Amino acid sequence: MRYDLVIFDNDGVLVDSEPVSNTILAAYLTELGHPTTYEDSLRDYMGAAVHRIHDLVLERSGQRLPEDFDDIFHARVFAAFERELQVVAGVPEVLEKLAAEGVPYCVASSGSHERIRVGHRKTGLDRWFGEGTVFSAQDVGRGKPAPDLFLYAAERMGVAPERCVVVEDSPLGVRAALAAGMDVYGFTAMTPAGKLAGAKGCFDDMGTLMELLG
Repeated sequence: MRYDLVIFDNDGVLVDSEPVSNTILAAYLTELGHPTTYEDSLRDYMGAAVHRIHDLVLERSGQRLPEDFDDIFHARVFAAFERELQVVAGVPEVLEKLAAEGVPYCVASSGSHERIRVGHRKTGLDRWFGEGTVFSAQDVGRGKPAPDLFLYAAERMGVAPERCVVVEDSPLGVRAALAAGMDVYGFTAMTPAGKLAGAKGCFDDMGTLMELLG
């Protein structure tokens, strides 16, 4: 292993949550008078912290979302997670190999701590991510594409940025990793490789990740 820390994005990389959450987001924004398709939601919000939704809606419409938007959106998403969320195929095996080889890893997500934990409990990933290995945009205030979250995760894990590798599936996440001075591999299960410009490599099967990481 040529890296000292593997940083995983969460949504779409560890858990198959992007179809669930973006379907709900598109429907909710449309319900509120901001017509949004599923494809629009993926393009504009995949990999982003929730503040980006508020910012883009205000910029485009001049209107602010309701004060209870976050609470209602998250409640709908968490309920859907409990019904249908699945772990991304191959992830438990990757984590098992990293643990067996003594390679540190963590998760750094634009989602809230509650969102991460709800998803991990539902999919059984909570056994792999203990205290001190889960980082959220909540911890730094600015979500991706700002590098703050990845830099914070590296600092807390005690690893220099240039010794870290990030596993991402969104253009915003790839940009954040590059801005942090880290190598990044793009997971293309939902995002074409052409949209993950700057990634050191791309893959669509978690079974191949360990080979890429060396």
